[in-house]
Amino acid sequence: MTRAIYPGSFDPVTVGHYDIISRAARMADELILGVGNNKAKNPLFSVDERVKMLEVVSAEFSNVRVEPFSGLLTDFAKEVGANVIIRGLRMMTDFEFELINAQTNRMLDEDIETVFLITDPSYSYISSSGVRELGAFGADIFGFVPEAVYEMIKSRMDEIRGE
Repeated sequence: MTRAIYPGSFDPVTVGHYDIISRAARMADELILGVGNNKAKNPLFSVDERVKMLEVVSAEFSNVRVEPFSGLLTDFAKEVGANVIIRGLRMMTDFEFELINAQTNRMLDEDIETVFLITDPSYSYISSSGVRELGAFGADIFGFVPEAVYEMIKSRMDEIRGE
C-alpha cells in the first residue's frame, strides 16, 4: 500500500494545489494532506481554518485525509506511516529548492521517497503568496482558488482590507 503525504502551508489553498491533490490521489492508495504549522511564518489563516479548507476541497476523494503537523516532515511521515512525499513544481526555481529538501529528507530517512509532480501549465503562475497579495489589493481571486472555498478566502481578504 502506498501512503503518501502532500505537505504544505496551503495559506490559502489554490487551484494549483487542487491540481496536485487530484493527481496525487490517483497515484496513492492513501494521500494525507499535511498542513504545516511553521512558527516562522505569519499565516493569513489558522491551521484549523486551512485544515477545514482542505477538507472541503478534497471531500470528493475517498482516499484523502487532512492532518496538521509541526516539526520535521520525516517525523510526520513516520508518525502516519507514509513512505512517499509529493511535491508540486511550478518552475525551475521550485525544483532547486525542492531538490535540497528531498535530499535532506532522504538523509534523514532513506525509506521515504520524494515524487515531484509538474504543475499544469495553466496554473504555473499561481501561488498562495500571490493570491494573498492580489486579495490584499482588492483584486478578485476567483479562478485562483477552488470555487468551494472562494467565499471563505474572499471574506478574510475583505476583512483584512476593512471592508
